[in-house]
Amino acid sequence: MGLRPGHCYSSKKDRAFSRYAVKVHRKSYVGAIPGLKTRQFNMGNGVKEFTHILDLKSEAHAQIRDNAIESARMAINRQLNKHAGKDGYFMKIRVYPFHVLRENKQAQGAGADRVSQGMSHSFGRNIGRAIRVRPGQKLISVLVDEEHVEMAKKAMLKANSRIGCEISVRVGTNVESIGTKPKKTRDIRKAEAAEKEGEKEEGKEPKKGEAAAKKGEEKAPEKKGESKDVKGKESKEAGKKEAPKGKKK
Repeated sequence: MGLRPGHCYSSKKDRAFSRYAVKVHRKSYVGAIPGLKTRQFNMGNGVKEFTHILDLKSEAHAQIRDNAIESARMAINRQLNKHAGKDGYFMKIRVYPFHVLRENKQAQGAGADRVSQGMSHSFGRNIGRAIRVRPGQKLISVLVDEEHVEMAKKAMLKANSRIGCEISVRVGTNVESIGTKPKKTRDIRKAEAAEKEGEKEEGKEPKKGEAAAKKGEEKAPEKKGESKDVKGKESKEAGKKEAPKGKKK
């Protein structure tokens, strides 16, 4: 059976349902929930520092399924990768599909009473996930340089036909508002910062005290050698002085 249209699940009159307890299963309303269709939430180059941020916002209350977010992600990512390159942008999905969609399928037509069982307004079974958004909520954020701002804006507006609600794109320079980045990206940044600090420490000139200590260590062996030579000369001279005493005897 094919996927039903999005307007079949766009109703927001019911209370949002997300009661799935991972640790305490007896508190769950259901035994399991469908898998997530949104494959990635972070794409692009997360290490580079960009100058501009673009936020895709919803302009109305809406219920968006996870497959719609996945479709919008693929469309935007394809355009950014094509025109800016794989290292010329960073994209992050700012929402997560917590809401679980339910449906009580009823057979229709002649002889339906022999197929359908149960009440017509029962709780229903889980069939998918969705996101409930409010006006002004950020759905997707993209980081780019100034030269790619217009291109990224056009790419993000292509999500209008896939998400199913009115959207707008806001451009700004507060790149820190995108929030946290993947753990792998943070580890790479820490390693780069540690390497830079190590290079700076190696490039520093030694202090006066350290330089004097190094010079003293270098000169110390020479003094020891000189003392050995002096002792050797003294022993030879002592032997010469003792020799005449032996002749007298």
